[in-house]
Amino acid sequence: MRHLAYSVLLLVVVTVCGAAKEETLDELKARFETAHLEDRPELGIRIARAQLRNADQLYSNGNVEQARAAVDDIVNYAEKARDAATQRNKRLKDVEIDVRKIADKLRDIKRTLAFEDQPPVEQAIRRLEDVRTSLLQEMFAKDKVKKDQKK
Repeated sequence: MRHLAYSVLLLVVVTVCGAAKEETLDELKARFETAHLEDRPELGIRIARAQLRNADQLYSNGNVEQARAAVDDIVNYAEKARDAATQRNKRLKDVEIDVRKIADKLRDIKRTLAFEDQPPVEQAIRRLEDVRTSLLQEMFAKDKVKKDQKK
């Protein structure tokens, strides 16, 4: 009897895990557009990470134009995540950390590219650093306001 109960439990767990599939990039993008403001920072970062993996793979395979489009998506969705986080004043630190990690990985990718393929990636890194800077300014401006209110 006990063995049967464990078997049924295992079957349920396997079924649930199999049903929880990973969303495709297009599904994530569509979901981002209709998502509530509080869900957008996380979704934007998930899309940026997925595109980072795609860009790395595309550059490795020699598909430079498609990789550049993926890099553009990385920056666009990182900016959208920043905008949503700033509007809600939530998840600013999480988005900043994620954008820093993405920029670091892009630096690693850039080092593997031919010289003529590096400028778009360098520009994307600079834009991501601008995203980080604006997030840090927002976080510390908020802290400064709180300290001023306590005085």
